[in-house]
Amino acid sequence: MLVNAYGAHAGDKPLEPLRITRRAPGAHDVQIDIAYCGICHSDLHQVRAEWAGTRFPCVPGHEIVGRVSAVGAQVSGFKVGDLVGIGCIVDSCKHCPECEAGLENYCDGMVGTYNGPTPDEPGWTLGGYSQKIVVHERFVLRVRHPVEQLAAVAPLLCAGITTYSPLRHWNTGPGKKVGVVGIGGLGHMGIKLAHAMGAHVVAFTTSDSKREAARALGADEVVVSRNTGEMAAHAKSFDLILDTVAAPHDLDVFLGLLKRDGTLTLVGAPPTPHPAPGVFNLIFKRRAIAGSLIGGIPETQEMLDFCAEHGIVADIELIRADQINIAYERMLKSDIKYRFVIDSATLAA
Repeated sequence: MLVNAYGAHAGDKPLEPLRITRRAPGAHDVQIDIAYCGICHSDLHQVRAEWAGTRFPCVPGHEIVGRVSAVGAQVSGFKVGDLVGIGCIVDSCKHCPECEAGLENYCDGMVGTYNGPTPDEPGWTLGGYSQKIVVHERFVLRVRHPVEQLAAVAPLLCAGITTYSPLRHWNTGPGKKVGVVGIGGLGHMGIKLAHAMGAHVVAFTTSDSKREAARALGADEVVVSRNTGEMAAHAKSFDLILDTVAAPHDLDVFLGLLKRDGTLTLVGAPPTPHPAPGVFNLIFKRRAIAGSLIGGIPETQEMLDFCAEHGIVADIELIRADQINIAYERMLKSDIKYRFVIDSATLAA
C-alpha cells in the first residue's frame, strides 16, 4: 500500500513529502496507523549521512506510537484498536544467544526501524515519519498510558529505553546515588526515571540557568560541572553516572566522582572519540567505563509499563510534518525542551 511520509533523497537535501510502499500484513505482522513519531538526534545524523551507510530515500523515525489497524492471521497478542509502540528495532535473527535472552538490541542481525536491510521495497527499512508501518508482532509494544498522553509517550521508545536500560542493569534504586550528565532529550528522561526508581539523583550541567529545570524533573541536587568546588564536593560518592552528552568531553572529571566499584556509563554518541581517560582513575578504585545501547524488547515493554505506572512521559513540543526541517535546525542549537514529536495526522494529503 502507498502511504504519505517525510524523508530525504540525499544527505544535503531537506526532508520533503514522499509516497512510500508498505507491505500487506503477513501472518505474524501487525499494521499500525501512526499517531505520533518522536524526533531523535540519531534521525538527523542518519538522514544527513553524517553516519556511514545511509540509503536514500531515507525516512527516519523510531519513536512511534499509534493504533493497530490490521493483524495477520496468526497474531494473537494484539487486536485492531490497541494502542501500541514501535522503537528502534523491527527485526533480528531471533535465534542467537542475545535474541534468546531478550536482548535483540545486541543481536548482530538486528534490523533498525529505518535504514536497515529488508526484502520490502525499496530494500531498506523506512521509519516512522509516515502514516503507517507494518512490523512483526515480536517487535510491537503495548502502550498502557492514557490516550491523551500518547504524543508524550513516543520519545520513551528511544530516549526512555536508552536511559532506563542502564539504570536497571546497574541496579538503580533506594540507597544508590546516581548522576546524570546532560539535561537534554536523553538526560531529562534519565533524571525522571532514576528519581522514580528511588535513587538520590544529581544532575550535571554546564549551565547555571538549568538548575531549576533539572530540579523540576526530579533531581535532588544540581551541579554545574565547570564549578570545581561543586564537583569536588561529590568526589568518590557515586554508584553510577549516566553520561548522555553526544559531544567529546573529559571523562576523568566524572570518573573521580565515582566511589569504589562505581561505573560511568556512556549512552551519548559523539561524532569523534572522547579524550582518553587516565588509567589511574580506573585502577585505584576499580572503577569502570561502560556503554549501553537502547534495550531489548522485553525490557522496553518493562520500561513502558514502569512509566505508565509512575505517570512518566517525555517533555515535548508537538510539531506538524512540514516543520521537521525547522525542528532539525532548532535541535542543533539545543532550542528544545526536550523532545520534538511529529503529529502524523499532518502527513495526510
